[in-house]
Amino acid sequence: MQFNKFSTLGRLGAGATALMAPAIAFAQDAAPAAAAAAAPVPEKADTAFMFLGTILVLFMILPGLALFYGGLVRTKNMLSVLMQCTVVTAVMMLVWVIYGYSFAFGGGTGPYFGGFGKLFLSGVTLDSTSATFSEGVVIYEYTFIAFQMTFAAITPALIVGAFAERIKFSAVILFTVLWATFVYFPVAHMVWDANGLIFGMGALDFAGGTVVHINAGVAGLIGAIMVGKRTGYGKDMMAPHSMTLTLVGAAMLWFGWFGFNAGSNLEASGGAVLATMNTFLATAAAVVSWSVVESFTRGKASMLGAASGMIAGLVAVTPAAGSVGPMGAIVLGLIVSPVCYFFVSVVKNKFGYDDTADVFGVHGIGGIIGALGTGIFTSPLLGGTGKEDFSIASQVSTQFIAVAITIVWCAIVSAILYKIVDVIVGLRVPVEAEREGLDLATHGEAAYHS
Repeated sequence: MQFNKFSTLGRLGAGATALMAPAIAFAQDAAPAAAAAAAPVPEKADTAFMFLGTILVLFMILPGLALFYGGLVRTKNMLSVLMQCTVVTAVMMLVWVIYGYSFAFGGGTGPYFGGFGKLFLSGVTLDSTSATFSEGVVIYEYTFIAFQMTFAAITPALIVGAFAERIKFSAVILFTVLWATFVYFPVAHMVWDANGLIFGMGALDFAGGTVVHINAGVAGLIGAIMVGKRTGYGKDMMAPHSMTLTLVGAAMLWFGWFGFNAGSNLEASGGAVLATMNTFLATAAAVVSWSVVESFTRGKASMLGAASGMIAGLVAVTPAAGSVGPMGAIVLGLIVSPVCYFFVSVVKNKFGYDDTADVFGVHGIGGIIGALGTGIFTSPLLGGTGKEDFSIASQVSTQFIAVAITIVWCAIVSAILYKIVDVIVGLRVPVEAEREGLDLATHGEAAYHS
């Protein structure tokens, strides 16, 4: 039987109502208080943990990614890469809070779009919370927004490495805003939002194999092709100008990646510890694997190869970090390096595209290996955290579909956006500016002074 306090009071009469007024007032006050008391409250430990994870991801971009890419280009273009990474990061932070968060996680029920409900962070307060993976555990919504903001910043910054040394600065910034709007935000919604298409399929992507790495890798490949090869590519010496800085940047990426992977657990629990362990082991295995492959194919293991293996291992374990076991992470690391090495040293030369920092060969291919491998090594039979009824065949099939959707969406939309940017501002700098170097030609500064 349903109880309606207002109809009951009407039958009691005015006198009884007056006598009961204090009790009624107390009940009305107590009900919201009881509801508030029952609502989960963020733990200080989780808040501190996510704060650390967020600033670690920022450290991945600046200075980590900027130095990694900067070391891979020629001296005359070092500063241009630093500037592109810096401004892309800043622009994306603003775009994210203005409309990106809403488009990705705004509460909309569509499979591709989060809606307009959180534009300009509408409705977000100091007390609003976001759910985690555990029932009854929440974090502050601002915490979730800030953490995801760093993901939205680093993903387009990753693309910069594919067309470095010959693209206009204005083209980079315009493309970044358009690409985030029509590629990154929809894919993030599809993969990570409960209403998203890929999430609903049951695809596993713990920290961004599809959203970040496949997305950036495919966009980088399309960009490298559409922007065109560097002037003198295949003829002039274009070796990295500083392997020292490349290793410094790669090491900073590894360090910051613990925030990327462990932070994606959204709480300071065992899942974060597992992601941390896997981030160590997959990366270590990939460094060793790349070095071994180079020793057999080139006769020498190179520092560039070790740094590339480091990134490949980090990329491969990203979607799997929270669901595979340590041994599975090691196998992923051992597998990813030979495949990425093949694409970097054979496929790129075969097809002749100029992917300056091998964004597709490492991030794109590494992300694909990681996404598919997640479907295998999440199995409890292989040490993963999947349930007893986990089906490798079924999950790999789902992972494959998720990868395919990401590739097709990103490739088609990215190609259209590059063309739009080319029409509006042009993609390439003049040949004279490219020969002079983008540091001086575009920014009027030099990274080094003799």
